[in-house]
Amino acid sequence: MIIIADCGGTKSDWALVCDDRTVVRMQTGGINPIHQSEDDIVKQLDAVAQEVTRRRAVVSTLDIYFYGAGCNAVGTGIVSAILARVFAPFAPGLHVWSDLLGAARSLCQHAEGIACILGTGSNSCLYDGESIAANTPPLGYILGDEGSGADLGKHFLHDLLKGQLPEQLRDEFYSSCQLSYPQVIQRIYQQPRANSFLASLAPLIHRHLDNQHVYDMVLERFRSFVRYNLKPYRRPDLPVSFVGSVAYYFRDLLAEAIEREGLKMGTVARTPMAGLLAYHGVDAADV
Repeated sequence: MIIIADCGGTKSDWALVCDDRTVVRMQTGGINPIHQSEDDIVKQLDAVAQEVTRRRAVVSTLDIYFYGAGCNAVGTGIVSAILARVFAPFAPGLHVWSDLLGAARSLCQHAEGIACILGTGSNSCLYDGESIAANTPPLGYILGDEGSGADLGKHFLHDLLKGQLPEQLRDEFYSSCQLSYPQVIQRIYQQPRANSFLASLAPLIHRHLDNQHVYDMVLERFRSFVRYNLKPYRRPDLPVSFVGSVAYYFRDLLAEAIEREGLKMGTVARTPMAGLLAYHGVDAADV
């Protein structure tokens, strides 16, 4: 059996590929060794371990290919140690990489390309067909993360509360989030996960792309992502591909931004799992 995991801070997608090539899909809570305790990570892994144990009679060997948020030099060691402990009865082969490499392998397979993640946050890399050749630091939602859900939410909320958008749109915002102006400020500056709150505004933004101001704002944030993160790679010959919910739902605007900045649009996927299964040799007919 092989296990392929795509793990973010909010949720984790799992594919258990059995020896007979059938695929079992699962979803658990998020895993990020930078922000979570080992006990919390173990809790998320327990359901997967139980499913493997249930199929123990047909598991000859076990290899785990884990792509995760927070899997830097330190995080990779933490996750590897926890996986080894949780799946100890199966003596698994362990392979732990970053979610960014997972995105690149999913989108580009074994070809060169520029791979990007646009979700709550944003990230990108120049991929050589096997590994990450270069990475512009995303810097997080305060200093960077251009084009991400948090970035779109931040600029939308700025313009909304500064009176640059119609009053009807402002009323819809307050109604949908059920917060007053003071509560919005408190939610952003005094409570945790402000980036998630800002990113949660993406569906509202998407519904109002018919407003020219909103359309132009989103287009400019995507162009900023290209200018500050992709152009430094100096590879206009390579296709630029994306994974993530923001990329998927705003893909038409994203393609316009790529074209206006003189780069080549590649593919867009909502999640990387289908591409990761293909990369690791699982036929789509088996999924």
